[in-house]
Amino acid sequence: MNLIEILRRECVEAQADCRNRDEVLTTIARLAKKSSVLNGITESAILEGLRDREELSTTGFGNGIAIPHCRLDGVDDFVVGILSVPNGTDFAAMDGEPVKLFVFIIAPASQSNVHIKVLSAISQVLNVPEHVAEMINAPTNEILAENFLRHVRDEADPKQHDNKNLFRVQIQNEDLFHDVVKIFAGFTSTTVMVSEAEPAANYINKMPLFAGFWSDKNDDFCKVILATVDKKDTNETIRRIEQKVGSLDERDDMLLTVQELFYCAGSLNI
Repeated sequence: MNLIEILRRECVEAQADCRNRDEVLTTIARLAKKSSVLNGITESAILEGLRDREELSTTGFGNGIAIPHCRLDGVDDFVVGILSVPNGTDFAAMDGEPVKLFVFIIAPASQSNVHIKVLSAISQVLNVPEHVAEMINAPTNEILAENFLRHVRDEADPKQHDNKNLFRVQIQNEDLFHDVVKIFAGFTSTTVMVSEAEPAANYINKMPLFAGFWSDKNDDFCKVILATVDKKDTNETIRRIEQKVGSLDERDDMLLTVQELFYCAGSLNI
């Protein structure tokens, strides 16, 4: 769930004057109701949901910040809004200090897992005191929203960077090594790096208990190929490698692993 999409600008109010927790929650309910997402929900139902949540435990977690939230039946999407109260107000915060910045969430009752992720994402944005001070001092609703969103935009969006897989080839055959490198180089969107490696036997053989076990080995060649490959080319890459080296299941001088990447950005010169 992207905070940029669910922050409702019509639900942002800067420089408010609220004297206590009830005034804060009433103001938040009024702001939330401005979103068309909550057309089917009454302002009083929103206020009741917020009050019920605060009765469980305060959402004022300290350092002048609170994240009031509730889940309501009949809500189909998330509504996130912001309220700044520069003079501070008593909100029964955990540290006993006045709260000056409120980022609130009205969530669908059926999406508790996503609700937790939204809470976590907001907490990360508010984790830097300088960011919070900037928001508290914002003179207008528009600037307050922009100050919040600017820090959200710093977060990586994995959906735009998850189109590649990582190939790792550990290879102990020098002839096959050159063939495999050429295969990766044949894909224009693939980035390839090669690093030196060393068989574990070289280390184990130095241990007194295992001395002599690998004294008859003839070849110390060992390299690791790391390549990022477009997901659409993954099967074709494996097919070409096996076409050149034979069945990987029958080799004892080459190991291929493929990992799906959550995030991949940038490139390297070959």
